[in-house]
Amino acid sequence: MSLPFRIKENFKSGAEIIIKMMVKMNMLWLIYALLSALTAALVAIFSKIGLQGVDSIAATGVRAGVMFGAIVLLMLATGKINVVTTLDSKSLFFIVIGGLAGASSWIFYFLALECGKVSQAVPIDKLSVVFAIIFAAIFLGEKLTLPTVLGVALITAGGIIIALT
Repeated sequence: MSLPFRIKENFKSGAEIIIKMMVKMNMLWLIYALLSALTAALVAIFSKIGLQGVDSIAATGVRAGVMFGAIVLLMLATGKINVVTTLDSKSLFFIVIGGLAGASSWIFYFLALECGKVSQAVPIDKLSVVFAIIFAAIFLGEKLTLPTVLGVALITAGGIIIALT
C-alpha cells in the first residue's frame, strides 16, 4: 500500500470511529449542525456569484423551487411523503409560518448579498443565532445561563466587528 492510501484509510476509519462515538453520546445533532453551517457557507458564496446581474427576488424564487424539488425527492426516496397528510392543524400552522419566515429570510439575505459583500452580509445574517436564543428563552422557556449570555454577547460583537471592517 502506498502512503497516501494508508492516510486515506486511516482517516476513513478515524472518521467512522468519531461518528460512532457521537451517535453513542447522543451528539448526532453536532454533525448535522456542522454540515448545516458548511452548506450555509456555500450558499453565501454560490449565491453571491449567481446574483451578478440578476434580480435577488427572482433568484430567491429559483432557489426556492430547487429546494422544493430536492426536498420532495428526499421525501419520496425515504418514504416520508405520506407523513404530510398526518400533520395536525397546530403543527401545520407553525410549519407554514416558519416557511413564511424562512422565505422572508431568504429574500432579505439575497438582497443583502446583492447590495453588499459576503463578508459583511453573512456575519449580520448569522446574528439569527442571537435572535433564536433570545426567542427560545421568551417563547419556549429555555434557560439563559451566564455562559449562554456571554456567548450571545460575543457572537453579537463578533458579527458587528466583522461586518464593519
